[in-house]
Amino acid sequence: MYLREIHAEHDLPTLHGFIRENPLGIFTTAIDSTHHPFIQSSHIPWVLDLNENEDGIDGLGTLRGHIARANPQAKAMLDSLNELGSAGGPGKLEKQVMVLFTSSIHHYVTPKFYTETKPDTGKVVPTWNYAAVQVYGEASIYYQTDDENTSEFLNRQISDLSNVGEQQVMEIMRSDREKDDERWKEPWKVSDAPPRYVELLKKAIIGVEIKIQSIDGKFKMSQEMSKGDREGVVAGFMSMGNEVANNPRCVHINGSSSIAIFHCDMRFEDCKHILSNLQLPNIKLPRTGC
Repeated sequence: MYLREIHAEHDLPTLHGFIRENPLGIFTTAIDSTHHPFIQSSHIPWVLDLNENEDGIDGLGTLRGHIARANPQAKAMLDSLNELGSAGGPGKLEKQVMVLFTSSIHHYVTPKFYTETKPDTGKVVPTWNYAAVQVYGEASIYYQTDDENTSEFLNRQISDLSNVGEQQVMEIMRSDREKDDERWKEPWKVSDAPPRYVELLKKAIIGVEIKIQSIDGKFKMSQEMSKGDREGVVAGFMSMGNEVANNPRCVHINGSSSIAIFHCDMRFEDCKHILSNLQLPNIKLPRTGC
């Protein structure tokens, strides 16, 4: 990921918060194989643990996910582990893996928004504003169907991931009316499904555990532009009235000004940290949640 310092985010709690708010990451591996492509990627939702990285870089955390055995990327990983002679328990991939998390809020920025530079010199071009966090790490694969460690890992993984979906993602989407609906009273749990059915599904997946070795954030929000151009970008998104400008996950300052693509797609303290680093004009940070 190309990372200019003006767009870089190094605050670890902010990066962790971003991953938890955007758990669907693109998992990329590079594995030598005669049967499968060298580089493969899959969209996988992840669970982030912050206290299970004893062998990695202190404090960076661990990602847990799973992938279908039928996925060609999984087959390439299993072929590699078999060639390495991994037997029993989790097997470690030889090469680093990467996971890229991207905010759902992003948008094209037209040069017309640059209200200072465009009328002055015309030296402006379009761009795209977005936010992403990139993780590199060492991957352990839980794949032995008759191994107790694999069974325990998958049980915990699917349970924790279901909790993320039911209690975090779905909670955000529910309206007040839906919350009063009997169907929404209790979140779905893995235990709601027949145990035999769950066991059969477990045999069709493998677990992936990544000990994070490096993590970088990129919040590209027109910080490099002049004060007047930044004001123009904010005003431009506010005037559009589309899903980006009106997204409830976007930042609302003092109940009136909306910074559309300068989003707050995470917990409030992380949002404040990012906003304070953007040096946006005439913005007074609120004391409470967005």
